[in-house]
Amino acid sequence: MIIEAATEQDLDKILELQKKAFHGQAMIYNDFSLPSLTQTLDDLKEEIKFKTIYKVELDGKIVASVRCFIKDHALYIEKLIVDPDLQNRGIGTNIMHEIEKRYSTVVNRYELSTGHKSARNLHIYKKLRYKEIRQEPLNNNCNLIVMGKSIDNKNT
Repeated sequence: MIIEAATEQDLDKILELQKKAFHGQAMIYNDFSLPSLTQTLDDLKEEIKFKTIYKVELDGKIVASVRCFIKDHALYIEKLIVDPDLQNRGIGTNIMHEIEKRYSTVVNRYELSTGHKSARNLHIYKKLRYKEIRQEPLNNNCNLIVMGKSIDNKNT
């Protein structure tokens, strides 16, 4: 699996995948106004100016993506998405391992968030040793659970 930086030309396909992937989250929360579903291509074009957006392709089709940015010696990981037709095959876990590895020498911790009812996401992140830091309200239907992980070994 090759994870590479996306370009502006990839953004329409990433946005399409994002909306497909977050449809399941909208069903869990009974809320189709989630920011990941209402984001526009123009929003995403603005976002790529200050975040690195990665993609994973399979047979020439983008099947997964994640966004990252560094602030205060932390890597913020956002919108890890995998095509729903390819979930439960370790793609998301492999992306997380690769992203952590790529940034392990330039940051001292990782941070991400997911919805409080997103049991599968919470399970994966806990398995990857992320711990809850705090909860933040997203809207009336969803609280975000902010999770973090410190880098144990800066020498590995």
